[in-house]
Amino acid sequence: QVQLEESGGGSVQAGGSLRLSCVASGYTDWRYCMGWFRQGSGKEREAVASVYIDGQGGTATYYAASVKGRFTISRDDAKKTVFLQMNGLKPEDTAMYYCAAVYRPGGGCLRPGYNDWGQGTQVTVSS
Repeated sequence: QVQLEESGGGSVQAGGSLRLSCVASGYTDWRYCMGWFRQGSGKEREAVASVYIDGQGGTATYYAASVKGRFTISRDDAKKTVFLQMNGLKPEDTAMYYCAAVYRPGGGCLRPGYNDWGQGTQVTVSS
């Protein structure tokens, strides 16, 4: 089982930036999809971005349409950390952000079934 701990949330004004970090422990195989999800007040949880390292020098990333061009996901497997750089933040980005992981050789990070989750970090964007 993978343990995940997020940090980096906070309060910013619209147009500002935040960088979320997720430190993972408990895994030795890199073939994990690592993703960021969010849930706003009264809303359903939604996928924000995910990243997969294919072990052959390639990296596959996926983004929700609402954040594409503003958010960047990356991972440092040596540090077992996943990052979410969020630029151009909007009030509608306000939510609790969760890091999640699923062991998935071959990728397919858009499919549901993430089974390891962090506790979340709050992001609040004011207008």
